[in-house]
Amino acid sequence: MKTLRIALLGSRGIPASYGGYETLIEEVSTRLHELGHEVTVYCRSHHTSRRQREYRGVRLVVLPTLRTKYLDTPVHTFLSCLHALRRRYDAALVVNSANALFLPLLRLGGTPAALHVDGIEKQRAKWGPLGRLVYALSERLACVLPQALVTDAAVIRNHYLRRYGAESWMITYGVDPRPPARPEVLERLGLKPRGYFLYVSRFEPENNPHRVVEAYRGAGGQIPLVMVGDAPYASRFIADMRRAADDRVLFPGGVYGDGYRELQSGALAYVHATEVGGTHPALVEAMGYGNCLLVNDAPENREVVADRGLYFRAAEPETLTQLFDQVRGDRAAAAELGRKAAEHAEHRFSWDAVTRKYVELFEHLAG
Repeated sequence: MKTLRIALLGSRGIPASYGGYETLIEEVSTRLHELGHEVTVYCRSHHTSRRQREYRGVRLVVLPTLRTKYLDTPVHTFLSCLHALRRRYDAALVVNSANALFLPLLRLGGTPAALHVDGIEKQRAKWGPLGRLVYALSERLACVLPQALVTDAAVIRNHYLRRYGAESWMITYGVDPRPPARPEVLERLGLKPRGYFLYVSRFEPENNPHRVVEAYRGAGGQIPLVMVGDAPYASRFIADMRRAADDRVLFPGGVYGDGYRELQSGALAYVHATEVGGTHPALVEAMGYGNCLLVNDAPENREVVADRGLYFRAAEPETLTQLFDQVRGDRAAAAELGRKAAEHAEHRFSWDAVTRKYVELFEHLAG
């Protein structure tokens, strides 16, 4: 196997402590290094310390940006592409369709690049008219500017194929279930194993955390609902949601690393309420850890879970309320669904298998 010089751009950086792209970059970059490739990850200075030059064998380049809702990602990716322009990598992966505009810089430097587009970003409620316009344009550019297009779900792959005739490499997210040795976070939050409901996502409208909180107000029992997440530009939305919650709902903020794995491995059931996007990392991880899955009935979510979960309609919170009570009343059935989900995740979702697909992609780009 030829050693490749690979660059990963467009995320906040690693170690992962934000969202799906960051998890993807950490899991794949470190495995690429273990396979003998030279990997560079571009990181944002408000996420990764400028003093950190390496992480588990992966080289880090930490660059500044303008930390605002609309400029954070494009400014950093522009600077990253300018830096990469001088280095001429064998291949690059750029994440986020909004970054499509900067791909010609990589090509100018002789670096062939793939673009990971995630979901259909223009549908996200958090974007105003300008944001949706940018993503609509980026969606079109994503079909012509990169040397390869990467999608993570059949729903998204088919969207690009039907609308633009654009073929793509479909590469999902993965899971590597590694429960921690000590329940430190559970102790700190006063939780018992398989004694709480868990929600994990950025607190943004299209992820429906407010509707999960609303649904839980109508559920019986005293089992805690743990709402893990945050969002940098949604303070008013989050404040309104927290005011609407009752005293059974816990908001620990963002939880990462061992603490996150601990919460995933100990939940009675995992609530997945997103309605936009492709394969969601937290959903795949919840499957891998054997959680009973309560899932918003959207095509991309059914693609991942199939018949190994229970479905509700986010726009009708009472349908989720019924599932909360159903799981609380029949824990044995919930545990059996969790077992089936874990078995499915083990066979379909694996970070090692995902990394092998990326190696194929990078070898293809390198010619």
